[in-house]
Amino acid sequence: MFNKIEKLSETEFIEVFGNIFESASWISKKLYTQKPFKNFQDLSQKMIAIFKNSNNRDKLNILNAHPDLADKTKISSLTPDSNKEQNSVGLDRCTEEEFNQFKVLNSKYKDKFGFPFILAIKGKQKSEILLNFKKRVLSNKNTEFNEGVIQVVQIANFRLAELENKFF
Repeated sequence: MFNKIEKLSETEFIEVFGNIFESASWISKKLYTQKPFKNFQDLSQKMIAIFKNSNNRDKLNILNAHPDLADKTKISSLTPDSNKEQNSVGLDRCTEEEFNQFKVLNSKYKDKFGFPFILAIKGKQKSEILLNFKKRVLSNKNTEFNEGVIQVVQIANFRLAELENKFF
């Protein structure tokens, strides 16, 4: 089954892996040049390494590509992955009060740090997400940049695991 991935053209490969890191198909393009892969774990590790070894400007671009959480005015512009992730934890079904809390926190966070709040939300409750958000908005820029990178890797790992389950 893994042979299927190895036989994908570059265009097909990028189509499959292009949004593992939010709107950063350049990572999947770079990954494609590292074929062949021993297995899916090897592919995943190499993809994560490309991101981790990228410069801070490229990391910041990926952080900035992530959408605000529970922004009902931008739900239609989310990537399919982000839309699915946010919907799976009910961020599309917030109360008016919850939407307002997210709106205020999103604005406050971006004004302070220059990039959106990023949290791997899979399996979390809205209350847990809001609590995490309220704590992290009090942090400093360097800590939050590093935490954002950690969260992006975790999101990528969730997305890769989902692809692995789909293909294998």
